[in-house]
Order: sequence, then C-alpha cells, then structure tokens
Amino acid sequence: MTRTDQLTDFRNTSGRRVLISGASIAGTALAFWLNRYGYAVTVVERAGTVRSGGYPIDVRGTALEVVRRMGLLPRLREAHIDLRRLTFLDGDGSEVASVHPHAVTGGAEGKDLEVRRGDLTDALYGAVRDDVEFVFGDSIDTLEQSGSGVDVTFCGGRERTFDMVFGADGAHSRTRKEVFGPESRFHRYLGYCFAVFTMRNTVGLSHETVLWNTPGRAAALYAVGDDEAHAFLNFAAPEPPFDAFADPDRQRDLIIATFADAGWEVPNMLAAMCEADDVFFDGVSQIRMPRWSSGRVALVGDAAYAPSFLTGQGSSLALVGAYMLAGSLAVRDHTTGFAAYENATREFVAVNQGLVDNGGATLFPTTVEALERRNAGLRELSAMPPAQPRPAHSALTLPVFTPMRGGIDRG
Repeated sequence: MTRTDQLTDFRNTSGRRVLISGASIAGTALAFWLNRYGYAVTVVERAGTVRSGGYPIDVRGTALEVVRRMGLLPRLREAHIDLRRLTFLDGDGSEVASVHPHAVTGGAEGKDLEVRRGDLTDALYGAVRDDVEFVFGDSIDTLEQSGSGVDVTFCGGRERTFDMVFGADGAHSRTRKEVFGPESRFHRYLGYCFAVFTMRNTVGLSHETVLWNTPGRAAALYAVGDDEAHAFLNFAAPEPPFDAFADPDRQRDLIIATFADAGWEVPNMLAAMCEADDVFFDGVSQIRMPRWSSGRVALVGDAAYAPSFLTGQGSSLALVGAYMLAGSLAVRDHTTGFAAYENATREFVAVNQGLVDNGGATLFPTTVEALERRNAGLRELSAMPPAQPRPAHSALTLPVFTPMRGGIDRG
C-alpha cells in the first residue's frame, strides 16, 4: 500500500523534507518525533505494510520514558505479556532451575514492558500514520548528496530530493552500505546463529519460557498465550555461515543437521520450522561504527548500533536513539544536530552494547564446563530474591526538546 492520496499535502508542508528508510521501531519512532518538530516526513518501506508479529521484545529503562512522552505507555501496558517463569532444561530434558525472567534479564518487576513486536510497531504506526507519508512496497536504490539536499532514486523508479535521509533499515542496512561502505567494516560477529518462528503450543505452556541446552546448542519455546508459541533455535558457529544468510533452504538444512540428535521438543520444533512461513535466520552480531552520520545522511537503531539479542536492548536503543536524533535536530541544522545526537547518545549505546562482554552470552555455554558453571549459578539464583535492574538500561536521562513547528531554519 502506498499513501499516494496524501502526497501533495506532505510535499507542501512547511519545514524541511526528510526521508526515513525503514518502517521499523526506530523508523516509525523517528517519524513521530520529527513530525512533532515540524519536519515533512516520508517513510519508505520495502515490505507491503508495517511488519507485525514477531517474538516478544523488551522496553526498559530510559526507553520507557520515551514511550511515555509519546503517549503510548497506557496502550503498551495493556499489551504487556507478563512472562512469569523461565525454566532451564538439561540435555536429557530434566529441569535444572526455574526462575523469574527478570532474574536473568535484569528487568524491573512492575516497570519494564515485554510486548509482542507487532504490538509495538502497530502502536507506533498508529501514532504517525495520519501525519506522515508512508510509501510501502518500495525502497531506496541510490542516494546522491549535494550541498543543498539528497537526491534519491527509488527502486520503483521515482526520483525525489530531500533535505536529509535517515537509515532505519536494520542491521543489514542498505542505506549504510550506500553511504558508509560494506557491512563488514562495522560488523562484529559474536559466535552464534539463530532462527525464530511461530508454531502451535503443543506442550501446554502459558506465560512462560522453557530453554533446553547442550554445549553450543539451545532451543526455547516462548508461550505468551495458550495456542501459539514462539520457537527459538540458537547454535554456536565459529565463523558466520555466509552461504546460508540469503538461502532459506541452506538455513533449514544447516539447522536440521545441527540439531539432528537433539532431545526434548526439538524434533517437533524442526518439523514446525519446515512448515512455518515466518522463519527468520541470522547471525548474532553487533554493528559498531565510528560515526553515525555522513553529510546529510544519518543512521538510527540497528542500522547504526545493533546490540544483538544477547543484550535484550535492541528495541530500547531504537526508541531512545530516535528520540535523541529527532530532538537534536529540533533547533539545529543537520551538521550540528547530527554531532549533538552522537555526543549525547554514544555512551548510552556503548554501555548497552557492552552487556555482551559482561555475561550477555552466559545463557548459551559452548563447553561442558561452562554449562555446568551456568547451571550451578542458576540453581543458586532460583533461591535468591530478584536481581536489581541493570544500570545500563537507564544510563541516559532524557533531555526535553522544544517543538519548533514551522520555525526551523533551513540552514
């Protein structure tokens, strides 16, 4: 669907014209705040609509204040999943320990949110769809910067000029590749690959997660209701399987071979994976860049600083980054605004990305000895009070930016 019915109105809006690549969490949040500060915003998304579904994601710490300022906190509170138990199983399917999820995630009981990814994207899209131009089923083909703007050619053939362009198109960002160079320059592989998909909840789980482990392999079922479960398969791989990333058949064969002799519910999960139409496969990695902007183009969210699911902070970084980027441009031109965005946000990003170096991968041991140590720690943890929230989650205090509708200097 393409919002062509409003195209003329958006082009005539006062203020600068900007393009966001990707109707992601970061992209739609950025669209919300830029529109609030008087920008004429266009969002281009390769998919045919906003992507819904997906397994649960967390909104914690500073990001909670972002969604509160957006007016979305009550709706997201209603969508809160409230997972109540995380059970760890050994290779033979026997229970190792059962703990509250916050005990291992560093979440804050009664404060943090866990929602289906689709519930968050739907809320963000609903907050901006009447004020922002969305172009679905298209994407950026080429970008050419000049002193006065960015000339964009879309894959669908149209050409338009914008004052700024923002890449919010994920860890494998095409915008980043076009402007900053190959992903390999910024990609930090963390030694694992994973697949997620949905399947029937055939094991009677309810508001809980069960995680099965052997050294170098993990399988989990997340049940947020009674009928459907989110399946997760994770395995250690010394080098990224590049031949599999663009080949679904190769992905399936690799996963089946890796888990061929696994017990518990893994055989049923493999069978469900072969029938699923929503399998997502990727390497576990981070994006680390020396700078997030070049000229009139800037990156936000996973495109600039993907932290990996091991931190549990991808969605929160996206929300906070979008707020900080838009606010930094509320009263500044692009040059000083982009610099302010990086200066104010980089430390927050760094401490959250650093969670992987401070035990972020301990849930997925790769040796027998490491698995035994983890299990011993879990048994002790199950008898202890809930852990305190991690300082990294709230390491940034949000500034207040003043909306400047119609009053932005073109610079």
